Amino acid sequence: MDFEVIAENLPLYGQGLLVTLALLVLSLAFGMLFALPLAMLRSMPSAWAWRPVWLFTYVIRGTPLLAQLFLLYYGLAQFEAVRESLLWPYLRSAWFCAVAAFTINTCAYTTEILHGAMRALPAGEIEAAQSLGMSRWVILRRIVLPHAFRRALPAYGNEVVLMLHATSLASVVTLYDLTGAAREIHSRYYMPFEAFITAGVGYVLITVVLVALFRAAERRWLAPLMAHGARG
Repeated sequence: MDFEVIAENLPLYGQGLLVTLALLVLSLAFGMLFALPLAMLRSMPSAWAWRPVWLFTYVIRGTPLLAQLFLLYYGLAQFEAVRESLLWPYLRSAWFCAVAAFTINTCAYTTEILHGAMRALPAGEIEAAQSLGMSRWVILRRIVLPHAFRRALPAYGNEVVLMLHATSLASVVTLYDLTGAAREIHSRYYMPFEAFITAGVGYVLITVVLVALFRAAERRWLAPLMAHGARG
């Protein structure tokens, strides 16, 4: 291991780290923003409401993220109508396409996670809220969603870590994230071990922090709920 090369290129890794974190935060934020209403539709009894959402999540979860990213960044450019549209300045941007692909992907998984958590809500809690005269919106806001977010913490924590690893695909569309920085250093010095092991250490450190945050959140919000359920 040539630690001198690693030390000389730490600023490049630092820039890649910032890009990785930005991709992760933006994709998770937008993914959750869209997943919440989709999960509500997915939980509705009407097939007209839940079937389109189910189809969306089935297709996105059933296809590779890399293929989705390539279709957005490379595929849409082949259509003249797209190149002449008002969206072209965005669709030709690697940043926009990467965030869009990651958002769509994590949105599909998060939708199913929230949907499963909503279905796990005991029917007695809904009936108790209805007996108190709560409206459907109040029940959703005060009973269903808080319960769903708590129940979804372990699964969503795994999704966040998987999304972190998935951001490494951004390097194939010319973005210099952690993996992109490692590829650049490898192309300069032809030292794959130094380049990619350093990037791997970066991903491990971020993962450790994320896991610790979600474990703390589970102890704070989920553990009391599970203890209450065990006593009941």
